[in-house]
Formats: sequence, structure tokens, C-alpha cells
Amino acid sequence: MTAKSVMVLGTTSGAGKSWLTTALCRYYTRQGLKVAPYKAQNMSNNARVVADGEIGSAQYFQALAARAVPDVRMNPLLLKPEKDTRSQVVLMGQVNAELSRMEWRGRSLSVWPVVAQALDELMTENDVVVIEGAGSPAEINLKSCDIVNMRVALHANAACLLVTDIDRGGAFAHLYGTWAMLDDAERQLIKGFVLNKFRGDASLLAPGPQMLQDLTGVPTVATLPMWWQHGLPEEDGVFDMVTTFGTGVSPLPAEKVARPWGDPAARVKAPVIAVIAYPRISNLDEFQPLKNVPGVRLKWVRSPAELVVADWIILPGSKQTSSDLAWLRAQGLDRAIAAHAGKGGAVLGICGGLQMLGEALIDPHGIDGNGPGLGLLPVVTRFDETKTVQHWQAAFEGVRGLWSHLSGVQVRGYEIHHGQTALHSAMAAAGDLAYPVMPEGLAWQNATGNVLGLYLHGMFEDPRVLQALFGATVPTLDSVFEGLADYVDQHFEPGVLQSLIAAR
Repeated sequence: MTAKSVMVLGTTSGAGKSWLTTALCRYYTRQGLKVAPYKAQNMSNNARVVADGEIGSAQYFQALAARAVPDVRMNPLLLKPEKDTRSQVVLMGQVNAELSRMEWRGRSLSVWPVVAQALDELMTENDVVVIEGAGSPAEINLKSCDIVNMRVALHANAACLLVTDIDRGGAFAHLYGTWAMLDDAERQLIKGFVLNKFRGDASLLAPGPQMLQDLTGVPTVATLPMWWQHGLPEEDGVFDMVTTFGTGVSPLPAEKVARPWGDPAARVKAPVIAVIAYPRISNLDEFQPLKNVPGVRLKWVRSPAELVVADWIILPGSKQTSSDLAWLRAQGLDRAIAAHAGKGGAVLGICGGLQMLGEALIDPHGIDGNGPGLGLLPVVTRFDETKTVQHWQAAFEGVRGLWSHLSGVQVRGYEIHHGQTALHSAMAAAGDLAYPVMPEGLAWQNATGNVLGLYLHGMFEDPRVLQALFGATVPTLDSVFEGLADYVDQHFEPGVLQSLIAAR
């Protein structure tokens, strides 16, 4: 192994590991170094397609930040939760049914040689590997089977940063307690503490950092101010349930922009886009661009009352379509969505959301589950054992009604699904048709034109779609990565980031 390795550990989930890892990938790349990200094991339903399968979205974005080609070795083990006690296991980009059935501790030990080899190869091919940990390295109940935190750090001889979310309170205790629970050899790898999401007067932190250093010998190397709108999608979960207002740049006056929420001249309020946040929501990171569209308000919704003011309703992807559909019904959201569609309101389903919009889910192989759909599109989904995982580029064709401005627009995106969707034959024979508006059964529209479903993820990440729907441009991912690198360059103590990759 020839590369230097820097590892970002956290005192908790949500401390800021993913975005800091992304920032460091771009920071070191700007130094003229060849950089790759790595996370041995990621648990997330946010995934992206790469050459040999799929990896966690966070590592995908980190690779782009490093100006590297995303690679399955960057996230060799991906766990995609289907239930509270079950996950689909993706090893080196491919679903592994045997590992999915295996007990967790035995599984972790069995895959260590694979994840270690992936790291070794990246270390051989790059100047710097920026490694992300998972959760906390102080989970002593999991330590014997650790394959993502300190075992990786020791294997790579990584210079480790330990980051904590100071906005939650108890930051100094979190840092000290995590450090104290590590073994001596592991403590030697901790080179700095990072206080993230700080609000207020930094001088009030004293004498905390010095007292912490007196106890541990580890300096606090950065205090990062709270940054709400850095532009990078959250790795997991819906963190901003409140409405978010877009801050992008629109080149067109509002009266010149046709939108799927009706006649702009008749609407003076900002349009509200409601995304249904069911328990097994997947690929929610693809909606990040909507947060930046000028004049748009994005809401994550879990109750019918929140849909009253919605102009659009989006049913996003789901890792377990049948159970999320059952949850949606239990909340009464099915009736609210049907009422919205019945009044001509815009409804969009993406992947699992498309499947929910249909008449039925048919699952002969026990992949997801059987059940009736919402009945807003006369289509049926059948789950296959083979998983479709691929990039795709296609044009919308013959789109009508509220979504007509998408017609002719080329879209780049990706597919990750077991389901295959087709016309409901009996309904079609009776004249109730769904209209294909992309080739290969990728997208369907109802007769009135207000309900649209597609399998292609990433629609709103394509500038051509944002221009067609909103007449808007938003910050590019590359500009987001540059902003992250500038941020850490500004807020880390001088020389610290370079010292992490110095000879050890």
C-alpha cells in the first residue's frame, strides 16, 4: 500500500462524516493528488449505479468530488434495509442472497477479506484514500465484528479525525467518551477532534478544547459553523421535514415559465412540492436540486393534512414497495393522493412510486410482496428475481397535460429495481389506457395527463429537466464540491489537513 489515508470517524450517526469526507476528497484533489473515497460498509437505501453494480450514494458523490470514476471498491458492502430486522446485502455491487440470509456477526467476519482487498487495491492505485467510518467507533457491543471503523483504520494506518455534532449538546463528553473507549493502538490514530454545526460565539468554547486536549492529548483542529445550505444531499433519512425554500437562479421571469402546477398567471404563491416520506424511502438524495429551484417550496410529508396545500405530490422510490404502500394506506394518504389527482393535481411516481400508482403488485418470487396499488395508472407491476441496475438516457415522448413541457426532453438517469411494469391487459381492452412516454416501459402517463410515473431515478438532477419544468438553473454538483473544499480550508487550523497526509 502506497497511499496516505485520512479517516473521518463520528461520535454518532449524523455527526457530519459523509459531507466532511466529501469535502476532504475535493480538498486533496485540488492539491494535485490522486484521491479515492472508501467506506467498507454502508447501510443506506440511497444508492447509485456504477460500472459493476451499485454503491451508496455518499461514496458516489465522494468519488465525483475526488474527480474519480465511482467504483464498487469504494463501498464494497452496502446494506439496504427492507425491514427493521432485515437488509438486502450488496457485495461488490451485486445482491448476495446468501449473505442477506446470514446472521449479522457471522456475515461481517466472512466479508472482511473482500472489503480489505478493496481497500488495499485503492491504496495501491492512489495518493490519498479518504475513508469514512460508520456510526460510532465506540459501539462496544459491535466491536468484535467491526469491519468499518477502527479495524479499517488500523489496517490502513489512517490519520483519523473524530467529528461531533455540537448543536446536539454534550459534544465534549461525546468526544472524550468515544476516545476513552478505544484501545491504546486505536487512540494513537486519532489526530484531531472536529466540532461540527456550531452556532454562536466561538470564544465561549474556551476552556473546553484545551481541557479536552489535556485529558486526551488530542487537539481540536476545527470548529465548523452551522451550514444549512451546503448543497450536498443528506446521506440518510429525512432531516428537514419543514418546508425548504429554493435559492437557485432563474433566467426567466415567472410569467414566462410553464409549470405542472397549472397556469402561472393564476398562481402568485410559491408552488409547494410534497414528497411522501414513507419508512423505506430510497434515493431521496435525487430531490436535492428541488431545494435550490427559485420559488419552489419542498416538503417531506407524512400525513394527509400536509397535502392540502400541495401543488405536486411525489411518490419517491421505496426499498419495500408493498410495506410502504401499506403504511401509506394506514396514514390515510392514499385517499388524499387520490383526491388530489381527482381534482387534476400533478402526481409523480418514481420507481417504487410508479409501482404504487398502478393497479396491483404481483410477487411470485417473494421479492417484495403482493397487493393492490393506488389505481391511478392502469398498469401492473410484477417483481422479477433479477434486479435491473443500469444507467440510462432516454427522451420523453408524447407527454401531455400538466407534464407536456417534458416532451422531447432527453433525461440521464439510472435504474435500480426488481419490478417490471406493463399495461393492465383487461383495463386496456376496455379502453382504459396508460400511455408510454419513454421507451422500454420506463415511463407511463394517465389519460388526463396529470399523473406520471417513471423508473428513471435522477430526473431532477438533469439540467434539461429543470429548465423545461422551471426555467431554472441551480448550482452544479462541482460547484458544491468546490464550496465544501473552500469551507474546510477556511475553518481547519492552518497546516492540519496537510499534516494528516505527511509521512508517518
